[in-house]
Order: sequence, then C-alpha cells, then structure tokens
Amino acid sequence: MIWDWNFALNEALPQMLGAFLKVTLLATILGSVVAMVLGLILALLRRSRIQLISRPTGWFIEFVRSTPLLVQLLFLFLVLPRVGITLPAFTIGIIGLGVHYATYTSEVYRAGIDGVPKGQWEAATALSLPPRRKWQDVILPQAIRNVLPALGNYVISMFKETPYLLAITVLDMVAIAKNIGSLNFKYLETFTIAGLIFLAASYPAAVLMRKLEIRLGH
Repeated sequence: MIWDWNFALNEALPQMLGAFLKVTLLATILGSVVAMVLGLILALLRRSRIQLISRPTGWFIEFVRSTPLLVQLLFLFLVLPRVGITLPAFTIGIIGLGVHYATYTSEVYRAGIDGVPKGQWEAATALSLPPRRKWQDVILPQAIRNVLPALGNYVISMFKETPYLLAITVLDMVAIAKNIGSLNFKYLETFTIAGLIFLAASYPAAVLMRKLEIRLGH
C-alpha cells in the first residue's frame, strides 16, 4: 500500500477527471434541471383545490420519497424496455435522478409558497392581477428566493449520489476509478482521488449555499 505519484497524476487523474466532466458533472446538471422544473410543477399540482389532481400527486410524491433511488434506477432501466420504451442508460439515469429529487424539491417549493406573507396574496388579489401574473410576478419570485439554499443542498446531495448510475451500466468517475484500480491493483490512489474530487466540488458548493442562506436571511 505505497502511494504511487506517477500512476496517480499521469494515469488515474486524467481519466477520472474526464469521467467526472462527461458523466458525473453532466448528470448532476441535467438531473438538477429536471428536479427543479418537475418539482415546481408537482408543488403546484399538490396545492390544487381539485382532489383528483392534488391527491394522486401527493401519493406519487410520498411513494417516490419512500423508495430508494437505486431501486428506482433499476426499475426504470429494466422495465422501460419491456414496455417498448428504449432509452440510453445515461438518459435513464438523468430521469431517475431528476424524478427522485423532484419529489424533495416539490416539498421545498411548497414550503416556500406557504411562507409568502399573507399580505402579498391579498395585495395581488386587491390589484385584480390575473392568476398567471400573480404567480409569475408576486408569489413565485418570493417563494423561490427563500428556498434557494435548500434547493442548492439537494443539488449537492444529487451530485454525491451519481455513483448509483453504475448499477445501470453508466460509467461515472467512481466506476472508472474501480476499473483503473482493478487493472493496476492500485485502489488506494484511484479511490482517494475520487474522494478528493468529490470533496473539492461539493465542499465549496456547500460553503456557498451557507453564505447564500445567511445573505438571504438578512
């Protein structure tokens, strides 16, 4: 178990950085977009006064939140082709990550909407704003502003769970680390580098989210 600097810097690091940029980071970005957009839609549907809309939406959210991400990824990967839906494994991974975290962000959005002061709702009603303008210009800007730090924390959590994509044959940075280590019998360097890359990306983001939370709190 002796650290090999030449192997770490010249062989392992370049390949793992490539996998990080092409798979891990890209999956996080695209999955986050799906989670943020779908989460807002779910939050609005769950607030609907129509029971046939709000109740099934609430059941769906609770079902997804109560089942493991790994099981959901395997379900999509194995079941979708059987019903005639054939998608690349990477696309399935993005969908799985996005839908899973959309159920969490929907609750964050819902809390942010409920946290908008009652006077803002009354003012929008008093001005006779159309529903679209009320939500677009009054309610949602305030709600989203208050929950940005929480949304950012879920993005960081998604980033750290991208290695689950290995279960559906998507070779992310951790999978590349395992492959390189098995070929050279040098797991110490590869997994240490993988951990350091995750730390170097997630820790500054966590600090930024904390500063953003403090700033928005003021």
